[in-house]
Amino acid sequence: MNTPNMQTTVDGRGFFYMLRQSCSHSLAVLEWLQAPALLTARLYVAYVFFMSGVESLRSWDATLYLYENEFHVAVLPPPVAAVMGTAGEVLLPLLLALGLFGRFGALGLFVVNAVALLSYMYALQAPAIMFHVIWGNLLTVVALWGPGKWSVDYLWAIRRIARAGELTPDRP
Repeated sequence: MNTPNMQTTVDGRGFFYMLRQSCSHSLAVLEWLQAPALLTARLYVAYVFFMSGVESLRSWDATLYLYENEFHVAVLPPPVAAVMGTAGEVLLPLLLALGLFGRFGALGLFVVNAVALLSYMYALQAPAIMFHVIWGNLLTVVALWGPGKWSVDYLWAIRRIARAGELTPDRP
C-alpha cells in the first residue's frame, strides 16, 4: 500500500508545488484588491478633509476665531494660517480623490493633518487623536505607493508609455 507523504499528493504533484500555486493565487487576489483599496482610502480621507474645509468656508468668522484663539499654529499669523489650512482642506482632497498628482495631494493633506493635530492636541480626546492617526496612516500609504491603478496619474502613465512605444524605431 502506497500512502502519500508531504512530498507527493494523490495526483502526483508535490506539496510544495500546491503551496506555491496557492500563494500565487492569493497574491493575484491581493493585487486585484489593491486598486479598489487605495481608491477607498483616498475617497474616505478626501471626504473628511473636504467637508471640514467646506464647513470652514461656511462659517468663516468662526474659522478665524478658532485660528486666533484655539488653534496654535506657531509659525503663521492666525489669518494666514486660516486661509492656508482651509485652502488645503478644500483643494488637496480634490487632487487626492481623483488621483491627480496623488502623492502630492497625500503629502499635502498629511501636513495639514499633522499641523491640525499638533496645534489642537491639548483639547482633543483619545478617539479624536486616533482618527488623526488613522488618516495619517492612510495618507502615508498613498504617498508611498501612489494613488493606484484607478487614478488619473495611472492613466497618464499608461498614455505616456503608449506614446513612447509608438515612437520606437522598430515600429513602422
